[in-house]
Amino acid sequence: MKALVDGVERIAVLRANALGDYLMAVPALEALKRAYPGARLTLLGTAWHAEFLTGRPGPVDDVVALPPISGVSTSETGHPVPDGLCEELRGRGFDLAVQIHGGGRFSNPFIRRLGARVTAGMRAPGAERLDRWVPYTSYHHETLRFLQVAALVGGVAGALEARLAVTGRDRAELVSEFGEPPPGLVALHPGATDPRRRWPVERFAEVADLIDRPLAVTGTCAERDLVMGVVAATRRPAIPVVGTLGIGGLAALYERCDLVVANDTGPRHLAAAVGTPTVAVYWCPNLINAGPLSRTRHRPLISWTTMCPACGASGVNVHAERCAHDLSWVADVSVGMVMEQVRDLLTSSSDSPDGGCGHG
Repeated sequence: MKALVDGVERIAVLRANALGDYLMAVPALEALKRAYPGARLTLLGTAWHAEFLTGRPGPVDDVVALPPISGVSTSETGHPVPDGLCEELRGRGFDLAVQIHGGGRFSNPFIRRLGARVTAGMRAPGAERLDRWVPYTSYHHETLRFLQVAALVGGVAGALEARLAVTGRDRAELVSEFGEPPPGLVALHPGATDPRRRWPVERFAEVADLIDRPLAVTGTCAERDLVMGVVAATRRPAIPVVGTLGIGGLAALYERCDLVVANDTGPRHLAAAVGTPTVAVYWCPNLINAGPLSRTRHRPLISWTTMCPACGASGVNVHAERCAHDLSWVADVSVGMVMEQVRDLLTSSSDSPDGGCGHG
């Protein structure tokens, strides 16, 4: 079967979720643009995608901010596809509609309703078929999974990890809200959406005490307690950055850092995408699905905990129900393990010709 589709001028790609999810999809989006350089690529995303990506250099030409749709743009139930939405999207005349959102139970029927000449994407058992599809299976790195989808329609992989352009607007936001970052800055990010993925706050504070660099501790408004917990527990001065910067401003802050130490979370992906080295604590299944694909500048520390520390429920059986406990599953990673990688990366940055990580 010929992979490339003839006459493609408009491409729709569904990927309507969070920051890290988007960044793991960037290599596949770039592969599609490489295959169809003259086509307009529209991301079917959410409001934050539209705000963040509009005017930003990259593979996305424009964003349609979808309303809440169960299984498509929200995990909440009870949100059907609004009347008229698919008809409106069909009016854009998409030649190719690509689903890199999930297993397809809800997203594949939505993609088919767009009326594109060719549909492609992922398919879990029982999900509706698209014209071209790859199986959606457990324990498969998301970036590689999405590149397989892009290959169905002729997309060829370039870089395997996302790069993100930091704009003048991002840098202006940083200076306005934070000020001029000090040289040698290291950022800590103790938050993560799932509490089980959070390394204990006191461990982040111990790391802060051992890093002889200016420190910032970043987090969303919902993570204020975690950020302030690190700031209060460390014996060294640390600047809390909570809810003051948008994603662009945070990208500009991380661009100016020599290192970011984090959990497995969107901001870790953001730091990597702007070229900053990272050290991050990962639970083993999440490392398979979302960990960095290189090790020169990105060092994951792996927790091999496979059962809930409170009740012993399995965390690796994909068919098992999630237990109700929110204890950290990554507390077996020691401060010493993290600091070994921190020191190695900071030494590498200080040995570079410009005395830092070479960020603009």
